Amino acid sequence: MATGLKAAVEQKILEEVARSVKKRNEWKVMVVDQLSMRILSACCKMHDLANEGITIVEDISKRREPLPLLDSIYFITPTEKSVKALIQDFTGLNLYKGIHLFFTEACPEELFNDLCKSHVGKYIRTLKEINIAFLPYESQVFSLDSPETFQFFYNPAKQVGRMANMERIAEQIATLCASLGEYPNVRYRSDFDRNVELAQLVQQKLNAYRADDPTMGEGMDKARSQLLILDRGFDVVTPLLHELTFQAMAHDLLAIENDVYKYATSQSVMSGEGLHDKEVLLDENDDLWIQLRHSHIAVVSQLVTKQLKRFVENKRIAPTSSTEKTTMRDLSQMLKKMPQYQKELSKYSTHLNLAEDCMKAYQSGVDKLCRVEQDLAMGTDSEGEKIKDHMRNIVPILLDQSVTINDKIRIILLYIIQKNGISEENLMKLCQHAKIPQIEKTTMTNMGALGVNIIQEVSTGPPLSISLMQEGSGRKKSWQPVRKERVSEHTYAMSRWTPIVKDIMEDAIEDKLDTKHFPFLAGRDPGASYGRSAPRSVRYGQWHQDKKGAGSYRSGPRLLVFIVGGVSYSEMRAAYEVTAAFKGWEVIVGSTHILTPECFLSDLGSLNS
Repeated sequence: MATGLKAAVEQKILEEVARSVKKRNEWKVMVVDQLSMRILSACCKMHDLANEGITIVEDISKRREPLPLLDSIYFITPTEKSVKALIQDFTGLNLYKGIHLFFTEACPEELFNDLCKSHVGKYIRTLKEINIAFLPYESQVFSLDSPETFQFFYNPAKQVGRMANMERIAEQIATLCASLGEYPNVRYRSDFDRNVELAQLVQQKLNAYRADDPTMGEGMDKARSQLLILDRGFDVVTPLLHELTFQAMAHDLLAIENDVYKYATSQSVMSGEGLHDKEVLLDENDDLWIQLRHSHIAVVSQLVTKQLKRFVENKRIAPTSSTEKTTMRDLSQMLKKMPQYQKELSKYSTHLNLAEDCMKAYQSGVDKLCRVEQDLAMGTDSEGEKIKDHMRNIVPILLDQSVTINDKIRIILLYIIQKNGISEENLMKLCQHAKIPQIEKTTMTNMGALGVNIIQEVSTGPPLSISLMQEGSGRKKSWQPVRKERVSEHTYAMSRWTPIVKDIMEDAIEDKLDTKHFPFLAGRDPGASYGRSAPRSVRYGQWHQDKKGAGSYRSGPRLLVFIVGGVSYSEMRAAYEVTAAFKGWEVIVGSTHILTPECFLSDLGSLNS
């Protein structure tokens, strides 16, 4: 069952869209565009929609059969493309009888006027803006499904369309706050100039939503809620590292697309013989995945086996093996004995396979990368000793022909970050050692656009014989918060690094976050309640029951963290860990898109195009 963000969005779609136009014994067609289809897929099941009288969901961009006897629900983004497609559906032969139109967010005035002037106006029975323009990726994670923002935000040459893109993502972030009933204090990282601009745009949008709904932000402790806007340059180390927790590792090392994991399984596990391909969606409908996704790979197989053992004992299935470790063969034997438990047992089979595939990839060369990466990220070895010569560890990897170009680029970038920049000449030498083509070198130099020191400026003074050991010493390092000591949390030598966002989340909640580097927007004093009326329980109680639905209502403050340019899986994990550690708070993290290390390098590579 959906929880958190997903539940809030599902509730809103069912309540404000489907049920608001539902009539007994009357079926409707739902028409969606790209974003609304993804929102719908993320949190609603077809049978839930069918229960609300929706017989079919259609894509507005595709040719469709006319159904002139049925009314339609158009759940679309208020963009020129989608509105034109809607008008086209009622030009000539009408595809449907009437239109109940629901926009994901506020419709721009000129588009609204186009719609009113068109002949479609007479078919519109309902017109409403429901303010959901984000994807609820997980219960505490959202995405704006806007990977192109990386280019607009960080590519200095991409001026045209930048403002429109900023306006768009500000609107999307505001719909997230509105959906959650939050009117947070907006703050931003001041070390990257464009953040304040985005923060101001978001504030304007929030004010507009609050003018429509003055109850936004009312409730117990809601005055403490914060929205923190970060640029991707605040931590470029985390998205480069090989992570060894289950979800992050699987997405980094295996070919998982749209959260679908494909694997070959022995047909005998399901029935019969031979191999076949199985596809499984890794999402929160799988309770085992929720339990395992943030666990270190070292314990995942043990956890699956333990859970399976408990399941077997509960169902009184006779064990097939006396050993501690469960194999695929054991699962196959159990299924033959108990075919009625196929669904549950294949879930265990999926996660054992997934863990096995991760371990195979790890043992085929990733293990040697992890130690060097952790040493570079931390600046110390697993004993806590400062490393004086990183080159000794790096060179063997750069010369190793079995290591991929992308893995070498990740190592070189971590080295450059550790050194706070190196000379152009030494970057050339590293690329020659590693046999990295010139075109791939720009992936590394482009990271400079994120505010990271990559290439050292050439000194105009007397020539310096700078060795690789001394580099970066003359260059001002961009400000970084002092890292917290987390010795007690580090059980594994290959997983010593903690994403910087975890420190920031904890400090924001404890009111320890540096206000010089993470200021609140001018005019928003977090200590005051901005002239809000004090929550009145009678009114508030009615509001959350009648208006918002139980899904979005939650007492207590929230910390919403938005990263421009991608959020990594380990940063998602931090949101859950911090929520668990701070009673009463909920941390929600989101971004323009979801980031794997490959995706991060690809984004950097295309920055100068």
